[in-house]
Amino acid sequence: MIDESSTAIAIRDGYPVSPGHTLLIPKRHTGSFFDLSEQERSDLFSLLDRTKLALDEEFQPQGYNIGINDGAAAGQTVLHLHVHLIPRYDGDRPDPRGGVRWVIPDKAKYWP
Repeated sequence: MIDESSTAIAIRDGYPVSPGHTLLIPKRHTGSFFDLSEQERSDLFSLLDRTKLALDEEFQPQGYNIGINDGAAAGQTVLHLHVHLIPRYDGDRPDPRGGVRWVIPDKAKYWP
């Protein structure tokens, strides 16, 4: 475990897509972000901020993707809510434009 709040924990992803890829996970079992209480959301976002600062110091990324797969149609395979905090690095993709839009590749490239 990297860090925790009263209602959530931060751990490194077991299958990271980049160095420092971290998961923020509520302690209470829930499948959906939309089922969190206000306190749980607040704690999760505070933990997100702290984790980002720790990743900045340890890995010095140039950007981040923050993602939640909420529901099977969105690609959720682990039925316990978790937020992906994915550090991004200059050159890790030939053209990173579109970011999270690449979850649907045919819709990702919207620029000429």
